[in-house]
Amino acid sequence: MYLLGYDIGSSSIKAALVDANTGCQVSVVQSPETEMDMLAEQAGWAEQHPETWWNNLCLATKKLLHQTNIQPSLIKAIGIAYQMHGLVLVDKNNKVLRPAIIWCDSRAVSIGESAFANIGEHKSLSHLLNSPGNFTASKLKWVKDNEPEIYDRIHKIMLPGDYIAMRLTGEITTTISGLSEGILWDFKNNQPAEMVLDYFGFDNSILPDIRPTFSLQGQISHAAAQATGLAAGIEVNYRAGDQPNNAYSLNVLDPGEVAATGGTSGVVYGVVDELLYDTQSRVNGFAHVNHSKERSRVGILLCINGAGIQYSWIKHQMAKNDLSYADMERIASSVPSGSDGLRILPFGNGAERMLGNKDLGAQINNLQFNRHSQAHFFRAALEGIAFSFVYGMNILHQMGLQVEVLRVGNDNLFQSAIFSRTISNLMGNRIEVIETTGAIGAAKAAGVANGYYSSIREAVQENEVVKTYEPLNMNGINEKAYHQWKLDLENLMDKKSDLIDDHSKELKISIKK
Repeated sequence: MYLLGYDIGSSSIKAALVDANTGCQVSVVQSPETEMDMLAEQAGWAEQHPETWWNNLCLATKKLLHQTNIQPSLIKAIGIAYQMHGLVLVDKNNKVLRPAIIWCDSRAVSIGESAFANIGEHKSLSHLLNSPGNFTASKLKWVKDNEPEIYDRIHKIMLPGDYIAMRLTGEITTTISGLSEGILWDFKNNQPAEMVLDYFGFDNSILPDIRPTFSLQGQISHAAAQATGLAAGIEVNYRAGDQPNNAYSLNVLDPGEVAATGGTSGVVYGVVDELLYDTQSRVNGFAHVNHSKERSRVGILLCINGAGIQYSWIKHQMAKNDLSYADMERIASSVPSGSDGLRILPFGNGAERMLGNKDLGAQINNLQFNRHSQAHFFRAALEGIAFSFVYGMNILHQMGLQVEVLRVGNDNLFQSAIFSRTISNLMGNRIEVIETTGAIGAAKAAGVANGYYSSIREAVQENEVVKTYEPLNMNGINEKAYHQWKLDLENLMDKKSDLIDDHSKELKISIKK
């Protein structure tokens, strides 16, 4: 018997088959081979057509079945992981009304900030564990204000994973974890967040029915079976956002356990057993996959938008198709830690929550034409992302989270020894690189709900650690480079604040005139 897992990303759709009897990976594929397009009609916008996710899921599924030659009837459960915070809108016929506004779209920042102030900062944080911020609820308010003709036709709102589950089963449902990532869950009252719905003027009928994260969430419909090549009737048993799912895949379930990933964005995700929040809203708290009213498990999520996308940009602009990421790592290793003074701030992918929702843009500092080469750029890019992780992890330390061991997957930036050692050395913690993926974790999670595993923990506790990074004594080299990088960041933030203050003064003067 086999378990099927999907990971619905913004770059590609991954599909994985796991042998339910052994827990071993059979095969993992993705579609497309390159990257899915994002739509950006204005600066700071990011949209995708949900149909693109579905089409690539169908292609990936058929590819997986063809490669493995496994009969679809032998697949007994399906799990879904998905890009968080997106907004999908459908009408009464389950037709999508507009492109999805996805996670890295920053158009709703000001809407969330106003809601935070008007609902009340303490009330928001103590009930929602977050400000409304630039999340799903605020994005929906943007649609209501700017596209009222679309808003009036909404039957249900969904997260990307909810949409995929709908296409597979025909049922529109969501989870508590999903509602929490949209800032639509009230942790104190253990119910949908009426304070947010009322403030924005949303009718709660637009929310899907709630199902447990590990549960029967529908069965493959005949239409979905025809489109994917799967057998009708296979159960969909699990659904979670990519970061809670990634943490689960890495066996991070209880307090003191911390996961990280370095994909398009970078994330550090630690689990706590209390309703913990950051008074400055630099990090976010969401219901973890094993959260319940009786046994609180909250994932404290630090997100860095400018991570892998920055390194991908460097590759496309400076390495193009001539060099692989492994080649870039080898070339970067030819220059010393600190990149001979070349420093890169990677914040060029929209507003950064850990920086107070400032949209700083990326920055290259101390470039010297007679000194710095391609190798320096490659290393400075990796170090700049690593420094941003360290900056954020220090915020988690201030909140009381201890990071002794960081568990990471073997399919992202943590494959880079330069990147991983920089973080390990500066934070003084061990990094364990584990052979798993989000799609594999989702498949195993489906097996939990379907009864193939006796507990949530059992499904992931035998993961293979393929590499370990221990902190090394670098004689302060990493510390010196990080200190200068941090000064660059603080100076840039001060300049941005001054520009905002000057602009406000100019507006006041023009109004008086």
